[in-house]
Amino acid sequence: MSATIFKDTIFALSSGRLPAGVAVIRLSGPGTQRALREMVGMVPEARHASYRPIRGRSGEVLDRGIVIFLPGPGSFTGEDSAELQLHGGKAVVAAVLQALGTFEDFRHAEAGEFTKRAFLNGRLDLVEAEALADLISAETEAQRRFATANAEGAQATLYAEWRRRIVHGRAMIEAELDFSDEADVPGSVSDQVWADMAALARNIRAHLSGYHTAEIIREGYQVVIVGAPNAGKSSLLNALARREAAIVTDEPGTTRDLVEVALDLSGLKAVLVDTAGIREGAGRVEAIGIERALARAERADLVLELQALDEPVDVAITGTAPRIRVGTKADLIDSQRDANAFDVLISAKTGYGIDGLMSEISRRAQDATEKMADVLPSRVRHVALLERCARSLDAAVAQESMALELRAEELRDAGSSLGKISGAVDVEDLLDTIFSEFCIGK
Repeated sequence: MSATIFKDTIFALSSGRLPAGVAVIRLSGPGTQRALREMVGMVPEARHASYRPIRGRSGEVLDRGIVIFLPGPGSFTGEDSAELQLHGGKAVVAAVLQALGTFEDFRHAEAGEFTKRAFLNGRLDLVEAEALADLISAETEAQRRFATANAEGAQATLYAEWRRRIVHGRAMIEAELDFSDEADVPGSVSDQVWADMAALARNIRAHLSGYHTAEIIREGYQVVIVGAPNAGKSSLLNALARREAAIVTDEPGTTRDLVEVALDLSGLKAVLVDTAGIREGAGRVEAIGIERALARAERADLVLELQALDEPVDVAITGTAPRIRVGTKADLIDSQRDANAFDVLISAKTGYGIDGLMSEISRRAQDATEKMADVLPSRVRHVALLERCARSLDAAVAQESMALELRAEELRDAGSSLGKISGAVDVEDLLDTIFSEFCIGK
């Protein structure tokens, strides 16, 4: 049996919703082999599938299925683990889970607990664990590629190299402080160290500039549709979504809150947001909707500014997001007459111009994620720690009049900040938050 820091054994249904063709129950911990001997009658050969009857504690056959034993420390969690592949009926799964729960020191796993054990047993770092959460929740090809790269260690490798440079620089400074009279220590390494730390701070800030790209990949390219009441916002949302996602009537003010629809644009997630019509003199509830519309437009990646061609009304929108001026209801008038006033003309009723507008949104979304091939920071906590690291490096480099011991302390803080990203430095207060994002059984 592998060494483990845990005394209890956890188990959970790790496959999808029941009923299903196959259900996978996963267990991990020091009691794994004991449970296999009692319920399966043996501990199967490591990493070999074995078709066996699975029995309850009283000996009755609960099901027949595939059993796989994964000994630690080479398992996902680093502990002895096993998978029971059963028929995916609710009663079958409930009976096996109930039987596992009767063993001493066995309990149902909490959300993300298998991955948390993998981290605590040194099988992966926090960045890789977070990437697994992203991989599980990935909805588009871009999200899958981004999460896969990080799960395979792209981020962790980059941050580990940066931390190594900082540790080396700090060691050189402290060597100069403590052993400057020794023959095997260079006379002054400070200039080289500070030049490298300045360069590293620039590298980190360049890396941070890609965070919004990572946000777009993970959360979606935010496209906010704004305009006056009856400008055709909800009709456009439905046309782009190709379903009735929003209520459409001739009555002004029908949409009073934000209506969101997620689309897959050539492998990239986009979020279309329909908003309340912007006008003066709106009622109290509608006014709240208008405030939300304006606030969301300020945070958008792209704003679609709509005007009905038969009754154009300008609306005041602030913010720096790029805009596409869209003339709607092109079927009601001579479209060519108004072509120069808009970037695109459409008719949600006839479908005119919809495909062209969708292509333009997709092009802009792809342009916004052109850095996708680079290693990018993928979490707000990464950004905060990287910013702290860069500030500490700046302080160490810039304050030339400061005592060398204090400048070395700034390097220590910079290295510590990077270490907290991967979990190499104490992050106990973050663990529950990070792993609670996982589903049960992972």
